[in-house]
Amino acid sequence: MRMWERLSPGSVANQVKLQIMQAIESGRYSPGDRLPPEREFAELLGVSRPTVREAIGALKGRGVLLVVHGRGVFIAEPETARELREALATQRHSISELFAMREVLEVPAAGWAAERQDTAALQRVSDVLESMVEAAEQVPRDFDRLQQLDADFHLAIVEAAGNKFLQQTLGVLQQILHQGMQTTLMVPGRVEMAREDHQRILDALLAGDAEAARQATLHHVHSARATAMQRLAERAAATETARPG
Repeated sequence: MRMWERLSPGSVANQVKLQIMQAIESGRYSPGDRLPPEREFAELLGVSRPTVREAIGALKGRGVLLVVHGRGVFIAEPETARELREALATQRHSISELFAMREVLEVPAAGWAAERQDTAALQRVSDVLESMVEAAEQVPRDFDRLQQLDADFHLAIVEAAGNKFLQQTLGVLQQILHQGMQTTLMVPGRVEMAREDHQRILDALLAGDAEAARQATLHHVHSARATAMQRLAERAAATETARPG
């Protein structure tokens, strides 16, 4: 399947905008991806460069595209995700509150993904888990990579659930959690526990067992929250002990 379809003579900028939006909504283009250069893009679509510029200008005005002088045209972060990030950045949230939101988002998403049975999306979940297992076996462990793969695993499940807004929301939440604390995967034994939890979730998803998927996800989030709270308590105790008396 070709990425771009040539437009018939007389096509206008609205049709160019439609193709760009379809490429984004289908997942072929994601935030941060760059569109083809203007001349190349016009040739691919069979339209004039002014038509391409008009379409890009309109989508830039809507916040869909980001034009960076000297670098090109990029897919912008969705407005809903940007607004959510800005709103959350102005407030302080406890780790407990953030994990509670993970539970609200991820537990039903796992059930929907199991029911939906999107083969390609579930394969993506499986592939991410395989990469995480391989990364966990490396010595020394790259905890930054493990943390990213852990986030990718949960985002892939939400993607398999087929809810784009839920995917954006969880993505923002994951970033805030990662910025606010070191990964819990650094706690001895946590990588192995997470691997077992993830495997149970994946098994339920592939079996199409929505209830088992929800319960496995709930157990995992509760376990991660308990580890995070324990880690914070230990850090607080260490700080208190280090204070001059």
